[in-house]
Amino acid sequence: MKIKFPLTDILRLEEGYWDNSSAEDIKREKHIENELAPAVRNRGYYRKLELQTLCHWKTPRSKRLIESNSDEFIQAATQTALSTPDERLRVEVLTLFRGVSWSTASVVLHFGYQDLYPILDFRALWSLGVNTLPDYEFDFWWEYTQVCRQLAREAKVSMRTLDRALWQYSKEKQGSKH
Repeated sequence: MKIKFPLTDILRLEEGYWDNSSAEDIKREKHIENELAPAVRNRGYYRKLELQTLCHWKTPRSKRLIESNSDEFIQAATQTALSTPDERLRVEVLTLFRGVSWSTASVVLHFGYQDLYPILDFRALWSLGVNTLPDYEFDFWWEYTQVCRQLAREAKVSMRTLDRALWQYSKEKQGSKH
């Protein structure tokens, strides 16, 4: 994986991300980032409504499936994901939920941890030179995570900023056809 643009473009691309977001989308994302995520990190697990909010933000189609997971299961699985030192368990326990794919599990970790995990998304992957999406599995996700951590460190930006820039670059270069 190799980034398709200079690291010096990250802040400009993030600005473009915000400029092309609706007021509703900005409000939703700011709520997740500034209220929901800190509450989850303090508590050490997600509540059902918080998980539903995140999943809807990532993929609205998952609503019914997410609702079918019990409150107890959501608490137990997310508490495990947010407390285990084992990276594989951390992500894969989240894929046990109905309606949660690897991409959505990455969102749960992205906001459940401060600055450690990127969001697994076809746009971000394309911006890193991945033109054909593989079947998602742990080794691929872990490589992607490590590449993004290194890029964020080199650019001296947060994982959230990097994620927005990767997404926006693809949006600008590929358009909305994907």
